[in-house]
Amino acid sequence: MTQSRRPHQKSVLIANRGEIACRIIDSARGMGLWTIAVYSDADAQSRHVRLADEVYPIGPAPSPQSYLNIDALSAAISRSGADFVHPGYGFLSENAAFARACETLGTQFVGPPVEAIATMADKAQAKTRMEEMGVPCIPGYRGADQSNETLIREAKAIGLPVMIKAAAGGGGRGMRLVTAPSDLADALAAARLEAQNAFGNDHLLLEKAVIDARHVEIQILADCHGTVLHLGERDCSAQRRHQKVVEEAPCPVMTPTLRAAMGAAAVKAAQAVAYVGAGTVEFLLDSAGNFYFLEMNTRLQVEHPVTELVTGLDLVAEQIRIAQGHALTRTQEDIALRGHAIEVRLYAEDPSQDFLPQSGGILDWHAPSGDGVRVDHAITSPGTVTPYYDPMLAKIIAHGPTREEARQRLSRALEETVLHGVITNRSYLLDVLDSDVFAKGAVTTTFLETTFVPGDGAKPEPAEIALAAMLVYLQRQAGAMARARTVPGALSGWSNTAPLPTPLKLRPTPSGDGDDRAVEITPLGRDLYQVAIADTVLPTEVIQYTHDRVTLRLCENRLTAHYHFTGDALEPSALSLALPRKTLTFDIGQATQTGVAKDAGDGQILAPMHGQMTALSIAPGDSVTEGQSLGTLEAMKMQHTLTADCAGTISEVNAIVGAQVSLGDILFVIDPATDDTL
Repeated sequence: MTQSRRPHQKSVLIANRGEIACRIIDSARGMGLWTIAVYSDADAQSRHVRLADEVYPIGPAPSPQSYLNIDALSAAISRSGADFVHPGYGFLSENAAFARACETLGTQFVGPPVEAIATMADKAQAKTRMEEMGVPCIPGYRGADQSNETLIREAKAIGLPVMIKAAAGGGGRGMRLVTAPSDLADALAAARLEAQNAFGNDHLLLEKAVIDARHVEIQILADCHGTVLHLGERDCSAQRRHQKVVEEAPCPVMTPTLRAAMGAAAVKAAQAVAYVGAGTVEFLLDSAGNFYFLEMNTRLQVEHPVTELVTGLDLVAEQIRIAQGHALTRTQEDIALRGHAIEVRLYAEDPSQDFLPQSGGILDWHAPSGDGVRVDHAITSPGTVTPYYDPMLAKIIAHGPTREEARQRLSRALEETVLHGVITNRSYLLDVLDSDVFAKGAVTTTFLETTFVPGDGAKPEPAEIALAAMLVYLQRQAGAMARARTVPGALSGWSNTAPLPTPLKLRPTPSGDGDDRAVEITPLGRDLYQVAIADTVLPTEVIQYTHDRVTLRLCENRLTAHYHFTGDALEPSALSLALPRKTLTFDIGQATQTGVAKDAGDGQILAPMHGQMTALSIAPGDSVTEGQSLGTLEAMKMQHTLTADCAGTISEVNAIVGAQVSLGDILFVIDPATDDTL
């Protein structure tokens, strides 16, 4: 029987995808609302589509043709008759035109008024309004004259270091830190290009860079009856390329006096634009305790779960109640922060390859659980990570009575997280959480890119190679046992005199050193083996062995891992090994080169991922030097510069600005320079 909407049941359409769409569906259904999802062609089998009560297609995979297409979304809203539209975050969540389109269609936008969105979307206008309200702002330039000459002159007048920002957006897009006058022109050009591609607006503003500050933001709630509350702060200082990596609540250095002052400033900011709904006011906090307004995000934040865990509030439910016209039922005195919460963002990216975004199949997924652990995700297993959207896979959050307990719980949760298929930043996140600076609560916005040194999560240790080899051996033995039932003599590894060593060959991929590892395994008795790797011999006992999990004792150490084979079930070609601190992959036998396509070193420059070419800086016949920029590729919201792998002459340019490229496409060909041409 097909499910249908109950009489008088209100409905909410989620104009988004991924984990935030799933998150909104969860709260909306808990409120008794009928949930409506939209999806692009790439998301037809996604988790948010499976969870919703009703679904509508909105176009091809590229977001400008689907999730950023106001006409397509408007058509879905009209067809569904949705009472409410929740924009989530990203995409059109801070787009005044989309909010206005919802008003025109007669559906309630779950967010602030159009005028508030428009004011705060223009970062220059927002800062001017904040200064008028007495909210402290960073000195800078927000003028209409956008010529290079003016911007360079103003930057020098402000005094370096200076931060270049996109006036029309946030989230780290179009941001550049400039410390030397000679870098200003190139930084302005790069920021303009990224801002235009991200927001359709290349207007820039300049700010004095506040170095080694904390990024602290205040969550606010405002109803349509004039009540504005702040819900305390989040510290989002652990950032890489201006993208948040770890967030927590409360801020480790916050005092009651400072919280009251920052909260009051955030409430002023909301009142200045007659704000309604949930929003976030972001500040920089320097070492002396001075804070400066950065921007206001007129939407739900990615990191909202940490606030929910320390306040006990459901922010999505609060948003919907406000959109329904209800008054807030709490006063500022009712808001109390309980314990500590920390969130990390699990991304499909390769930290060993400069965090190159990854796309491809998800083979297996096991989310962590336990006291105080929460996971927000949209992962399906098996599933696919497409190259069209942000590479965030999940948010893993832990709550505890103290910051240290929350940190320990989160580290344990990450150790229990299993994802086979695409490479993730799991090991990197563990290294951040376990660093002395983070453990002490001393992180500033420069920490991850200046002083933090992560471990080598891509390099296998001898014990890990031994574990992988034992799994391959056990899998092949199972295959041999199966064949022995029909093929006499198929069982190997034993003779009528003594056990025989079985040679194996493994190659770590895709970010390993490319060298084969030769291993010999000799059975010694029931569940007992000897594993030899080069000059190392490891006595090994199989303690547990199931279809996806193994525990061994190697010498005196116990080692447990989840695993997944690909290829033939009894004669697999590759192995993924999820250990507590890292995930490793191996080709089995005569391994072939696999993994991310990259510059080949012979003059052929290949696309390192699926994406769109956004700029070209050379043409056929141009001479180039090694390391020279050839063009820019945008994928998963990030700009990646493609560079020459050798000196020579450009003989082919197969890339076109605006065109999509696929992983491994030959984009440029360079005829390498010879001694005669140098």
